[in-house]
Amino acid sequence: MTSSLSQGCPTTIERLCRLAGVSRAGYYRFWRKSAPRAHDTTVRDAIQRLALANGRHRGYRLVAFQLRQEGLIVNHKRVLRLMRQDNLLCLRQRPFVPPTTASRHGWPVVPNLARGMQLSRLDQLWVADITYIRLQEEFAYLAVILDAFSRRVIGWAMEDHLQASLAIEALRMAIEARRPAPGSLIHHSDRGTQYACSDYTEVLAAYDIAASMSRIGNPYDNAKAERFMRTLKTEQVDGTLYRDLRHARADIGPFIEQIYNTQRLHTALGYRTPAEFEAWHRASLRPGGGDAARLRGSAPPPPAHPLDPELHRLNQ
Repeated sequence: MTSSLSQGCPTTIERLCRLAGVSRAGYYRFWRKSAPRAHDTTVRDAIQRLALANGRHRGYRLVAFQLRQEGLIVNHKRVLRLMRQDNLLCLRQRPFVPPTTASRHGWPVVPNLARGMQLSRLDQLWVADITYIRLQEEFAYLAVILDAFSRRVIGWAMEDHLQASLAIEALRMAIEARRPAPGSLIHHSDRGTQYACSDYTEVLAAYDIAASMSRIGNPYDNAKAERFMRTLKTEQVDGTLYRDLRHARADIGPFIEQIYNTQRLHTALGYRTPAEFEAWHRASLRPGGGDAARLRGSAPPPPAHPLDPELHRLNQ
């Protein structure tokens, strides 16, 4: 067989089968059994690398997209099957939920200005919320502010109390990072006392930021902030036992700044990170930037839909 191959004749499947004394049909039957297993092994290795690198908190759809970015031909159903077989599906959730919103108070409640807004730029609408973080012996509380257009977390603070100073610290961090133009920004939150009290509203007024609050019992009005909290819990917090407040800060802070803002892909942003989306949006605003962004395939998606319950469900 070796001398036959060295004569310079083309090495076709038909010729190789004839030299080996097997039929082509038998060869292809064997190939159909072995090739998918070999490809599954390659895909499984890549899935394990991506899933374990994110602490088993990355969903199968995002893993499938990252695999396709790496050049592997695979769909999300196959990724789901392999992740289920290898016990790599997302860690779940969650026994007791302490309350973080005290909406029964005597402070003024402002109307909902965010409902129905068509977002078209950065620093047009900020959304704020507070959630709990379970520690080993108590609870801590995380306040965040997101830019609703890019989903980027622009301000956050974590303490072991629910006083107004927690939300104010996150607000001041956002203002320092973005420096919004006076009169150009709406700040939306729930009706909690932290956001309705005079200490918080005085900071908003000092920077000419308009306040907006959700309707009673309607979480969809603040859906983007609620969605971030869900992402934080499922991809980072759930399954982690924090010793104390310092441990929680040291873990959650890098997740927000280094993973969520700069690495995590968002389906609503066209599988871009918030940082990438903001960079592309700013580039599109420069003269000729929109055409250049479209040629690179990186133009920002159209303005976000209004904050409507049905549209929000579709966006997810």
